Amino acid sequence: MARLEKTTPLWKYVIIYAILIMVTAITVFPIILVFGISLRPGNMLWTTDLSPIPANATFDAYRTIFYEKPFFRWLFNSTIVSFMVTVVGVSLASTAGYAFSRYKFSGRDAGMIALIATQMFPVTMLLLPLFLMLIKLKVYDTFLGLVIAYSATALPFCIWQMKGYYDTIPYSLEEAASIDGCSRVKTFYQIVLPLAAPALVITALFSFMSAWSEYLVAAVIIIDKRLYTLPLGLKQFQSNFDTEWGLYAAGAVIVCIPVVALFLFLSRWLISGLTLGSVKG
Repeated sequence: MARLEKTTPLWKYVIIYAILIMVTAITVFPIILVFGISLRPGNMLWTTDLSPIPANATFDAYRTIFYEKPFFRWLFNSTIVSFMVTVVGVSLASTAGYAFSRYKFSGRDAGMIALIATQMFPVTMLLLPLFLMLIKLKVYDTFLGLVIAYSATALPFCIWQMKGYYDTIPYSLEEAASIDGCSRVKTFYQIVLPLAAPALVITALFSFMSAWSEYLVAAVIIIDKRLYTLPLGLKQFQSNFDTEWGLYAAGAVIVCIPVVALFLFLSRWLISGLTLGSVKG
C-alpha cells in the first residue's frame, strides 16, 4: 500500500510566499519609481517625499510628449521597423530551423555552432562590419538597413529556438502525411507549422523586442531625424548640460505599454514555447 505524502507545513508556505512577495516588490519598484518621476513637475529627479505618487503630481510631461514633441513619428518608425524585423525573423527562422532539424547535409553541425557562436560577441564588435556592409549595399540611414542589422542579430537565437521545438514534433506525423500524398512543402505549412505555434510566438516576440528597444545599432545607422525610432527620440531629452527627466520617464512608461500588452496577449503560448523547445521529446 502506497504511503500517503505528508502535508506540507504551514511555515514553508509562509517562507515561499514571503520570498515571492519580496521578489515582486523588488521587480515592480523601479517601474513605480519611473512612473512617479514622470508625474513630478519640472525636471525633478529626486525628492524628499517618499510617496510613489508626488503630492504635486502633474501630467505636463505626457502632454509635452504628445503635443510638443514628434513622439508619434518615433512611435510609427519603431512600429514599422519592429514589424518588419518580426516578419523577417519568423519567416527565416521557421524555415531555417526546420532545415536544421529535419535534413542531414554537409556543414549542418558547423553551421549550428557558427550560429550560436555569433551570440558570444557583443554588439559593439559588430557595429563596424555592419556599418561598412550597409554602406556597400547603399541602405545606410534607411529603415531597410536597420531591419537588416536587427534581423542579423536576432536570427541566430530564433533559429536555435525553432530547431529545438521542431525536434519535439514526431517525424511520424510527416511520414503519415507523405503516405497520404502531401508534398514536403504542404506538410510543413499545414501540419508542422501549426504544431510549432508556441515556438513561433517566442520567435516573433524576441524579434519584436530586439528592434523595439534597441538604441546602439540605431544610433550608428540612422542619421536622419525623420527616421528616428523611440530609443533615439527619447535620447533627445538628454544633453550635455541638462536632462529632461520628466519627459524621459514619461516616454519610458509609454514605450513599455505595447510590450506589456503584447506579453499579456501572448502569455498562454509563452510557457510551452519556452519549455518544449528546450528539450527533445
